[in-house]
Amino acid sequence: MKKIIYMFLALFVLMFMVSCNTSKNEEFKPLLDKNRKCDINIIGSYDNFEALEAEFDRFNEYYPNVNLSYVKVDDYNNALSSVLEGKDKPNIFFSYTWMIGDSKYDSVIKHMEDLSNQSLKLDLDCIRQGLINKTENKVLMIPVFSRTYGMMVNNNLFKKENLEIPTTWGKLVSVCNSFKEKGYKSPMMGYSVSSSSCLMNTIAYPAFVAELAKNPEALKLANDLDPKAGPYMRKALEAVDSIMKSGAVDLALCDLIADNYKKVILRFFEGDVPMMISTGDTVSGTKKRENESEAFKNNPFNYTFVPIPLTEDGGYFIDSPSIEFSVNKDCDNLDMTNEFMRFLISNKELNEMASIKRLVTPTKDMSFESVYAPFASISKEKTFSPEVIGIKDPLSRQIRVASFKVGRGELSIDEAIALYGTFK
Repeated sequence: MKKIIYMFLALFVLMFMVSCNTSKNEEFKPLLDKNRKCDINIIGSYDNFEALEAEFDRFNEYYPNVNLSYVKVDDYNNALSSVLEGKDKPNIFFSYTWMIGDSKYDSVIKHMEDLSNQSLKLDLDCIRQGLINKTENKVLMIPVFSRTYGMMVNNNLFKKENLEIPTTWGKLVSVCNSFKEKGYKSPMMGYSVSSSSCLMNTIAYPAFVAELAKNPEALKLANDLDPKAGPYMRKALEAVDSIMKSGAVDLALCDLIADNYKKVILRFFEGDVPMMISTGDTVSGTKKRENESEAFKNNPFNYTFVPIPLTEDGGYFIDSPSIEFSVNKDCDNLDMTNEFMRFLISNKELNEMASIKRLVTPTKDMSFESVYAPFASISKEKTFSPEVIGIKDPLSRQIRVASFKVGRGELSIDEAIALYGTFK
């Protein structure tokens, strides 16, 4: 018995030492003078960025004299070039993969530091590799949030009606029919009054990406806006057409939703919508809006964000960067700027920031935020990163407008396919 006890004690001590060492290794270790005084300015398009400001506070625990600030720039995409060329150059700025290859942003790209430089010691391995886009073997942007497409599900309604959250196309159709029979006017809802971030594209885009991912020739045609790429939209458009014609979506009710962010969330919080089609960007605003909704405060319910099951094998996980950070290589205090990036690009800090903002973390650890948990179980075969595949923004515009017009009955599927490459 004594030997057994000693063995357990030894095992416990060993585990404790490993735990301490692991924790110690994961802790950020400053490489610069802790008493250094300087300013670091980050610019972007968010009205406010509390999650980033929380990171400022944590960084100041190591460097108390570094003054970090975030500033919103109006008309960000158009003003960015001028701001980078101006007198007060920012240290870090929001960037997007679609900027690469667009001549309008050539001057912006020239300011970007290569963040894959090993001397910077950034932990790029903590990020899902499908989110890191390389340009001429350089990493010019690092995702701090990612986005995907799916639907917010009112779990309480499913439990109340003794129904299971659908995981296949057939089950989705069946569940929508069951809700209709039980008196729900629109089992599925979403923003529907313009093609931008509309519910139709949220259904169609994942299916179109999946179709192009397995056919490089089709992808090239699609990126070239060649009309021959039109037929590859068929499956995606058929899914939209089927859902809209099934009666699962009441367009008249959806058209009352004034925007695809706050109004979508508040409408979902009314509590009578089983499934609200949206992007992860919309879900990011739910935590803050819980207290803004009188209906939700009076009758709170459990909800999650799940893939739309577009096939009999389930749904897709479209894994795209939402916001990326680039470092201005021409800024003042570049060494401290890179030190802040080294601090920020870690499992701990990126997950913490994503949790506050309630966006999808870009790290390999997706288990920390329960609202997105269903996406963590999607297989690699059904996970696609559009930026890595090579999907460009003009291509995305084609499926966005085509699905919108088909969903609203303005075009037939065949008509939309024939017009590929012409949608503005």
